[in-house]
Amino acid sequence: MNHTKIKTLGELKKAGYVPKSVKQELRDNLIHNLKKKINVFEGIWGYKESVIPDLERAILSKHDINFLGLRGQAKTRMARMMVKLLDEFIPIIEGSEMNDDPLQPISRYGKDTVAEKGDDTPVAWLSRDERYTEKLATPDVSIADLIGDVDPIKAATMKLPYSDERVIHFGLIPRSHRGIFVINELPDLQARIQVALFNILQEGDIQIRGFKVRMPLEIQFVFTANPEDYTNRGSIVTPLKDRIDSQIITHYPKTIEIGRKITEQEADIKPEQQELVTMNDVAIDLIEQIAFEARNSEYVDAKSGVSARLTISALENLMSAAERRALINNEKTYIRVSDFYGVIPSITGKVELVYEGEQEGPGIVAHNLVGKAIRTKFTEFFPDPDKIRKQKANNPYKAITDWFGNENTVDILNDFKGKEYEKALNSIPGLKELVSDLHGHADKDLKTFLMEFALHGLSEYSMLSKHQLTSGLQFKDLLSSMFTMPGPEGDEDEENFQ
Repeated sequence: MNHTKIKTLGELKKAGYVPKSVKQELRDNLIHNLKKKINVFEGIWGYKESVIPDLERAILSKHDINFLGLRGQAKTRMARMMVKLLDEFIPIIEGSEMNDDPLQPISRYGKDTVAEKGDDTPVAWLSRDERYTEKLATPDVSIADLIGDVDPIKAATMKLPYSDERVIHFGLIPRSHRGIFVINELPDLQARIQVALFNILQEGDIQIRGFKVRMPLEIQFVFTANPEDYTNRGSIVTPLKDRIDSQIITHYPKTIEIGRKITEQEADIKPEQQELVTMNDVAIDLIEQIAFEARNSEYVDAKSGVSARLTISALENLMSAAERRALINNEKTYIRVSDFYGVIPSITGKVELVYEGEQEGPGIVAHNLVGKAIRTKFTEFFPDPDKIRKQKANNPYKAITDWFGNENTVDILNDFKGKEYEKALNSIPGLKELVSDLHGHADKDLKTFLMEFALHGLSEYSMLSKHQLTSGLQFKDLLSSMFTMPGPEGDEDEENFQ
């Protein structure tokens, strides 16, 4: 039977409708999904064994919830996905701004309508998406916004005295009755506003301007908050924290693989970019490694966190760096390691620096993070240079470093055409052989990528020197670069980031 065809309270009673609280509704639908092995939180990666079970336990317990975690940890997304656990439609008294249940009205309008029309009370149907309300907590949010206030215009229009409760304009929370109400960044809410939530959470009622308004509100509250006061804001007042039943701690991806799933799912890569640019797994892993390096960096404020948005933006920028070259050269291209310097703008705005980091400057810190990511991933593809030095074993890099030691240099320019890029790399003795010996199974494009990767890795291990040029990079011998003094005016074309 299609219940949405029911149009009156009498028909609703005949259909056997039984009122149900929103928390019971969430609980019942979650129980059904767990039994049927249906995952409501599809696309949330890395939380299967931690956050999602905590959330499911909270819903089963009919708790109000606070997601506590650093930025970019899918807190708001999970709150929004809880909508899927609501019934598809619920009946309300038609015209009720507070979603009154026809059998259990709580507003003056709802009670008066039922008293006047009885079984002929008109019924409307509210979809699950209309039952979700979200408010970003900002310092200017008022009690009137959230709970309500006396509306003088309504009083004048309806010719009612201020003592009549019908002059009240209800705020977002009462109008979210029988739904999910989310407050993002709860600590940003002024303490006096947080205090106003006490009664709503504990007793389910509201108080407005001295009116004795007793409304048993049925609301699933979800809050999000950051654990650290890193923006000079307030905190969650202790009595409010005490009234929030379950506090669920979120976290960043714990592995590169999980980070990749999130980044590839969220990054907005256009079909035309995929036509022009060929990406490889090594490059995507490097993007994720940058975020891991940032979270462990002494220059980055760990209390602030490093959002998953960093890797999403970085992947988009990486593709765009290669796409730009492809458009300039009017040819399809393959991702290059030097393209990673095009992701610097997506890093500098996403990390909060400590004092030492501010002294270095965001640009230098971002370059260092890219370098550290290359250094970390390098030993997954090539022998560890540090071990070769200590063990004095056969050095697979000797032909390369010897060639640079004879005062040879190589420039890798950003806008090199494919043939120019390959020619520059192939001019280095031993480089092609190194990659072929270790990665003979790789295709031609990946081998070329790994050839440049080897140069970057060797520079990070201080076996070569890497310099930033105006329009690309230059690799040279480490010792010769140490003894090369800049001219009296300084060198405008080079800046050494090694």
